[in-house]
Amino acid sequence: MRTIACLALAIVQATFHGNVERTGAYENPGPAKLGGVKWAFKAGGPIVTSPAVVDGVVYIASLDGHLYALDQETGKEKWNFKSSRPIASSPAVDRGTLYVVSSVGALVALDTATGKPKWVFAAEYERKFEAKGLHGYPSAQQTIPDAWDIFTSSPAVASGKVFFGGGDGGVYAVDAETGLLQWKFATKDVVHASPAVSGTTVYIGSWDSYLYAIDADTGQLKWSFKSGDDAAMHNQVGFQSSPAVVDGTVYVGCRDAHVYALDAATGAKKWDYPTSKSWVIGTPAIAKGTLYVGTSDSARFLALDAKTGRLKWNFDAKAYIFSSAAIAGDLVYVGDHNGKLYAISAQTGKLSWEFRTDASKADPLKVLNPDGSLNQEAFAPLFGDFEDMYLDFYRFASIGAIMSSPVVDRGVVYVGSMDGKLYAIE
Repeated sequence: MRTIACLALAIVQATFHGNVERTGAYENPGPAKLGGVKWAFKAGGPIVTSPAVVDGVVYIASLDGHLYALDQETGKEKWNFKSSRPIASSPAVDRGTLYVVSSVGALVALDTATGKPKWVFAAEYERKFEAKGLHGYPSAQQTIPDAWDIFTSSPAVASGKVFFGGGDGGVYAVDAETGLLQWKFATKDVVHASPAVSGTTVYIGSWDSYLYAIDADTGQLKWSFKSGDDAAMHNQVGFQSSPAVVDGTVYVGCRDAHVYALDAATGAKKWDYPTSKSWVIGTPAIAKGTLYVGTSDSARFLALDAKTGRLKWNFDAKAYIFSSAAIAGDLVYVGDHNGKLYAISAQTGKLSWEFRTDASKADPLKVLNPDGSLNQEAFAPLFGDFEDMYLDFYRFASIGAIMSSPVVDRGVVYVGSMDGKLYAIE
């Protein structure tokens, strides 16, 4: 059974963070020096999702509600699929079918040749994470949807099933060919993290503060791990980060300001690394015994020893990092809220080169300092309540913040931006 599962996993051609184990490691190196933009495709709205690249086609979803198929060499549009709502899920491609989750909670299967739907599976409902007194905003009695709940779950395809999480708190397994429900596992809050699959186990976190290991065949719980709580402001709680599974260990970030390493078989904690009250939203990338991940408020990009959790190096990213890093060759590529893509030495943490989005260079609202850090005066509260979160989201869109996770293929880095552009950087 284990051999069959491994063979099935190998068939998946393209998915969020490189593979269904979500390691973020790519086989071939990317550009060692910044040559420039090979091409840039302009969508109709911000892009927070990550591209899937396979068979000469780049697939990318946008908050304009479209899923685009682009020629890999030219960036020319081949087709697009229009959803009724924004798309904040990164696509997975497997054997001629593309799977993506729309912001109404529907899993859509598209023919990669035409963009035509094969089938649609609808979850019960979709919503953002919400709470009373969220982040300390007044009033304490008002239920507030979290503007920083940006991503929806990106599907994983393995062993003939498509796995994803929903805003209704469910983790779903759907038949990849027919779209028929195989099982549903219920958590106690929104599930917008993306599942990782290793062997016959699905690993996924929920906003209920638990990370779950679920049997991929039956949907039965194998174990769960409890992270931190924040009953007062609901700020330091919940999993947005998707887990990565390497060598029998599950690595995951959490909004409780920790990176965790858990035994994949039992859920026992091996180590945790505290991040000074900063959220860890991106999925850890792991290669050659080192884990790479970014933080929010402390604006750090970290390299940790995968066995011990000890800090190897620390890169000053200047602004928040929600992007999940890609490891290719000797470099690690990661996006930043300041509109920069960093290429960093995997060994030393030294910056090799950086790319700035067009909107970051223009900076129309003057939200950046000259060094790329955030101009706090430009982020001064206007309403004094939760509406300021949504203003900040707009401010980051104005500078082309990179929340998308880069993909490396054929020596080119592909990454989306909140300025609505997908960049091919060589």
